[in-house]
Amino acid sequence: MKPTQQLHDLGQSLWLDNITRGLLRSGTLRHYIDDLSVTGLTSNPSIFDLAIKDLRQAADLFRPVHDATVGLDCWVSLEVSPSLAYDSASTVKEAVRLHAQAQRPNLFIKIPGTKEGQVAIEEAVFRGVPVNVTLLFSAAQYVAAAEAYLRGIERRIAARLDPKVHSVASMFISRWDKAVMGKVPKELQDRLGIAIAKRTYKAYREMLAAPRWQKAASSGAPRQRLLWASTGTQDPKASDVLYIKALAAPDTINTIPEKTLLAFADHGALGEVLSEDGGDAESVIAMFAKAGVDDEKLAAELQREGAASFVASWKDLLNCIESKVAALKAAG
Repeated sequence: MKPTQQLHDLGQSLWLDNITRGLLRSGTLRHYIDDLSVTGLTSNPSIFDLAIKDLRQAADLFRPVHDATVGLDCWVSLEVSPSLAYDSASTVKEAVRLHAQAQRPNLFIKIPGTKEGQVAIEEAVFRGVPVNVTLLFSAAQYVAAAEAYLRGIERRIAARLDPKVHSVASMFISRWDKAVMGKVPKELQDRLGIAIAKRTYKAYREMLAAPRWQKAASSGAPRQRLLWASTGTQDPKASDVLYIKALAAPDTINTIPEKTLLAFADHGALGEVLSEDGGDAESVIAMFAKAGVDDEKLAAELQREGAASFVASWKDLLNCIESKVAALKAAG
């Protein structure tokens, strides 16, 4: 049995962290779905607002399994403009517009998990928009995003609206290890991201078991699933399937870069399943603290840097488009 199928059977969904027209037109995405157990995808924030037609096509490929799992799996994600990361009202307005424009039930709208984003998450969910909360870097940020989602669901229940509005919470992993690369003892290299993930997985299981969540679930609300993002290995000296093997866990999603997906299908192996109690997370994070790493401070920095980098790439794209339009006009 292929290792990708083993993860799927464990209860972890594998999503592709990429989409291009080439993947769609060549049949490659279809191959990944049929042969490598891929059941969803997320998009680059710089391209998808300009390719709704492509996104619809991808969503249609996943639609049969999406319907068969009653909305649990087989989603595609479209991001609001990253420049709105700190503008709650505009984010909600854009999320509602994009969801309506795409016209697909298996489409998530990505909203950053910033403080302002939390307000937008709650309101978008209340308005019935499925949300992929992005740019989460810590257990505390995850809990804040999960509570925002839950508030939106609770408001729908109170208003006697259908509580079946799906969501995922995307935790970014490899950027932790990249941030401390060369700054910690060799024996700690490539261990921080996994430790943070383990701590967050514990918080996730506690959230699902809490009376507040159980009350919402009893009314028909779907659980917000935890998603591992940024799982391509950044350290050239480390295994190219490091984060895929380390983050195997039921009721989660792993968004995998295409190169990493192919590597795992070729030579990956199912590793130890994450423990619901967080395993050695706290002891490992304590070792990083002794090495001078303030994980709370770093989480905030990584979120700010992530939002800034998305805005920069978005602006670069718009400038490129403007230049091409100007060139075409000049050419007549």
